Amino acid sequence: MRDLLTEILESLRRNKLRTALTGFSVAWGIFMIIVLLGAGNGLMNAFLQNGNDVLVNTMQINGWYTTMPYDGLKSGRFIQLDQKDVDVTKSGLFSENIDQVTASLTQNGMKVVYGKRIMDGYLRGIYPEYEEMNKVEIVAGRSLNPQDIAGRKKVALLAMSHVKNLLDGRKDYEEMLGRHVQVGNLMYQVVGIYQSREDSMWEEIYVPFTTLRTIYRKGDVLENIVFTFHGLESEQENDEFQKRYQAAILSRHRAHPEDRAALWIWNRYTQNLQMEKATGILRTALWIIGLFTLLSGIVGVGNIMLITVKERTREFGIRKAIGANPWQINKLIIGESVTITALFGYVGMILGLAACEVLNATVGASRVELFGESVQMLKDPFVDVSVALEATALLMIAGTLAGLFPAIKAAKVRPIEALRAE
Repeated sequence: MRDLLTEILESLRRNKLRTALTGFSVAWGIFMIIVLLGAGNGLMNAFLQNGNDVLVNTMQINGWYTTMPYDGLKSGRFIQLDQKDVDVTKSGLFSENIDQVTASLTQNGMKVVYGKRIMDGYLRGIYPEYEEMNKVEIVAGRSLNPQDIAGRKKVALLAMSHVKNLLDGRKDYEEMLGRHVQVGNLMYQVVGIYQSREDSMWEEIYVPFTTLRTIYRKGDVLENIVFTFHGLESEQENDEFQKRYQAAILSRHRAHPEDRAALWIWNRYTQNLQMEKATGILRTALWIIGLFTLLSGIVGVGNIMLITVKERTREFGIRKAIGANPWQINKLIIGESVTITALFGYVGMILGLAACEVLNATVGASRVELFGESVQMLKDPFVDVSVALEATALLMIAGTLAGLFPAIKAAKVRPIEALRAE
């Protein structure tokens, strides 16, 4: 074994340029497959994180403009949701699937003042259930509670980004708890601080639903309805439910029951299903691209081994003439092939993992503006070491196969023909 390894290394040393070029194609293949998988994972992680701020089994309903005339009314009417729509949602028509139901209202264009600090903001009136459905994470203080709703209290939850702005970057954010901030012409007591997506330009100040409705005289109108559901496991079941629900709500507003544009339904469950399909397709596409890139390196190894066999035909003939058997010739060629793929495959794996670290430190730390929000492009663009090792092992197996056919060819060389070769 030691003699075989020495001979292989000597052969590689004598052909430095050929070895370097072959090794580069192998290292490049494994490097690219790891970088592609890492970037794909980072893209999917960022995609999932940017949409992971709500419960999956929820639907949000917003009114919109009709696109079909109905019951003597023209198209183009705005469907304004109201409290009776909540009653329909809670009714026995949908109790088989719907669990919790909540609603919210907003008041835009507000100036928020604390001391000498002023910022723009807007209020969202909510019920406690809204916090759970939208995964509002309280980092200090408390959530809104039923007593706040019943008493129409002027209390508020601020986002962490609000607090940092109002405190001019100071880190003692709990200082805001119990303090009063001026929103518009009214004072609200800060009872809680929630962890926000600090990259967002549209962080909300949460106040009790009844408080906002009373102060700003909203009456029974709603901005949206949100509810959790169960028992809808497929896209078809969800679509059928949405059609029934849409028809029930639109019939109240004298709108065509099939005018799907008149009622905007954000089904987070089907969105999640579509995201899973998209990520699966993306992951498969990245693997295919990476494997083809890897294949180019394997083909390079096979070609180099064929050249090696041709160059060393006389040598193999002499070996066979003095008693070498076919297996001794085979293991020499295969050994050289495996050494190149293993050595340079390992180098490519290390460089690929290092490149993922660089991606995380550069692109992973950057953001782009999308629909008014700063969105992270990549999050944790890494590949598990086990996956990297599996890809490298696959490369070694392929390298062995790449060297196998030239080895078989070399083993079949007849000594007399080999000695005649130029």
